[in-house]
Amino acid sequence: MVALSVPSRGPEAVVAGDRAQRARAALAALTVFVAGVSVLSLGVGAAGVSLADVAWKLASGEALSLRERVVLFDIRLPRLLTGLLVGASLAVSGAVMQGLFRNPLADPGIVGVGAGAGLGAVLAIVLGGMLPAALLGVAGMHLVPLAAFLGGWASTLILYRVSTRRGRTSVATMLLAGIALGALAGALTGILVYIADDQQLRDLTFWGLGSLAGASWAKLAAAAPIMVLALIATPVLARALNGLALGEGAAAHIGIPVQRMKNMAILTVAGATGAAVAVSGGIGFIGIVVPHLLRLAIGPDHRFLLPAAALLGAGLLLLADMIARLVIAPAELPIGIVTAVLGGPVFLWILLRRRGIVDM
Repeated sequence: MVALSVPSRGPEAVVAGDRAQRARAALAALTVFVAGVSVLSLGVGAAGVSLADVAWKLASGEALSLRERVVLFDIRLPRLLTGLLVGASLAVSGAVMQGLFRNPLADPGIVGVGAGAGLGAVLAIVLGGMLPAALLGVAGMHLVPLAAFLGGWASTLILYRVSTRRGRTSVATMLLAGIALGALAGALTGILVYIADDQQLRDLTFWGLGSLAGASWAKLAAAAPIMVLALIATPVLARALNGLALGEGAAAHIGIPVQRMKNMAILTVAGATGAAVAVSGGIGFIGIVVPHLLRLAIGPDHRFLLPAAALLGAGLLLLADMIARLVIAPAELPIGIVTAVLGGPVFLWILLRRRGIVDM
């Protein structure tokens, strides 16, 4: 009789299988979390329109009042969709940057997109009144978001030209150039803040701290296609980012087009972050904290990490938006304050954990 030997799974395969199972469970839980937060977000606001009352009217065939339709479909729904896209874009951009730099403390601001977008917005707020009346009439309320988006793209193009030589992009040069561009944009922003009047200073402060209060269907229609395209493109980067964890040489040896992957990652992050900053202002900590926490929970496999980051980023931003609307209702806090208060201690814990000072 011939004994047939069945190869046993090694410990690496067992760990990989456990992580994949844990990641799928996390994705299911995050989907439920985002759905629940979305429903709650539609029912929160200073207008006093209850989602339960609206659902009862719809179920019983009763027509909604004009006020209820305006609050739900013209104010809260575009705000909800904007929050979902902005949170997902910032978190996924952070995950891509951390994978590209092989550094869990990297975030979208490292490529100078946030600083460039902020400078564009400040230029529009402070100097927008000097534009011709015809141009102001065409741009209207979209002047600041458009300027922010163009500023983010301009900083990315400059960064790419500086860090690319003979068709190859140096990640180290990109990091240093991003820091330099961020400092330059900050200095120019400081000059503009210095010459701004009182009303412009109030606008600058509110925009710089981030908010979804100005969300509308028009702004969403302008920014959503860019963010959606970026989110659709990021799963294509998953295999390449996994290979890049071994180093650029090893990634190229296993057939990954490293330079093309870098180009795609940079453009994706620039588009997603620029569009997000354009419609919401500066919102911190989502891009750096969310991907790192997920790496600790489900592992570094970008096939699961990228969609999980999109879900958790979207859910956390909506949660922060609800807190911002409720804590001093009927007024509301800028979301950047809420994310800083919540994300600051988490980021400090990450730093302490990396140094081995804390165990959990």
